[in-house]
Amino acid sequence: MLGTLATYLSYPFVVYALIVGVLVALCSSLLGTTLVMKRLSYIGDGLSHVAFGAYAVAAVVGVTQNMLIIAPVTTLAAILLLRRNQGARVHGDAAIAMMSVTALAAGYLLMNVFGTSSNLSGDVCSTLFGSTSILTLTQTEVAICTVMSIAVVGGFVLLYNRIFAVTFDESFAQACGLPVARYNLVIAVMTAFVIVVGMSLVGALLLSALVVFPALAAMRVCRTFKSVTICSSAIAVTCALLGMCISMLTNTPVGSTIVVLDAVAFALFAFIGR
Repeated sequence: MLGTLATYLSYPFVVYALIVGVLVALCSSLLGTTLVMKRLSYIGDGLSHVAFGAYAVAAVVGVTQNMLIIAPVTTLAAILLLRRNQGARVHGDAAIAMMSVTALAAGYLLMNVFGTSSNLSGDVCSTLFGSTSILTLTQTEVAICTVMSIAVVGGFVLLYNRIFAVTFDESFAQACGLPVARYNLVIAVMTAFVIVVGMSLVGALLLSALVVFPALAAMRVCRTFKSVTICSSAIAVTCALLGMCISMLTNTPVGSTIVVLDAVAFALFAFIGR
C-alpha cells in the first residue's frame, strides 16, 4: 500500500492535488469558525451553487480558465449576501436559498441547452461532487489556487483581532470604532475565494461540509476562539490528506471521501467532548 502511494506521489498532478487540497482545507477551516459563530454556515452551500452557475456560463462561452469568471461572480454574490442591508426586503437564509437555487437551476439549464460537451452528465457530476477535477488541475490553476489561498490565510492572520471582534459582537466592535461593514466585506471576499478554490476539491454540493464540520468538531473540545481555530485547521488538513490518499488507494471519489472523514471526525470529537 505504501509502495502504491509512493508511485502515485511521483506524478506531478497528484502533488498538485495534495497542495490544493491542503490549502483548501486550511482556508475553509479558518473561515469556518467565523461563519459558524456568525450563524452563516449555510452561505458556503449557497455560494458554491452560485459558483456552479458561473462555471456553466464559462463552459458555454468556452473560457478555458473558468476561474476568471467564477471568481468575480462568486465574490460579488458573497458581498451581496454578507453585507446585511437593513433596508432589504429579503434577509439571511431566505436570500441565500433564493440565490443558490436560481444559480444552480440556471447553470444546469445553460449546460443542457447550449453545452457542447459529449459527456454532459460526467461534467456536471464532477463539478457538483468533485469526483475527478482535483486530479486534472493544471499548473496555472494550481498557481491561482495558491495565490488565493495565501491571500485568505494572510488576511485572516493580519486581521485576526478585528475578525475576532466582529465575529463575537458587531455592536460592541462598532461602538469601539471598528468599521464593521468593511471587515464583513473582507470576510465575504475571503469566503468567496475559499468557495472558488474548494470547488475543485469536493465539488459544489459538498463544499459547505469543509466549512462546517471541522469548526463544529473543534468546538466540542476547545473553549477559546484561538484554540478552536487551530484545532479546526488541524482536523481539516488531516482529513483532507487522509481522504485524498484513501481515494487514490481505493479509487473512491475524492470529495465524498474527505467529507465522510470530516463527519467521522465530528462524531469522534463530539464523543470526546461529552
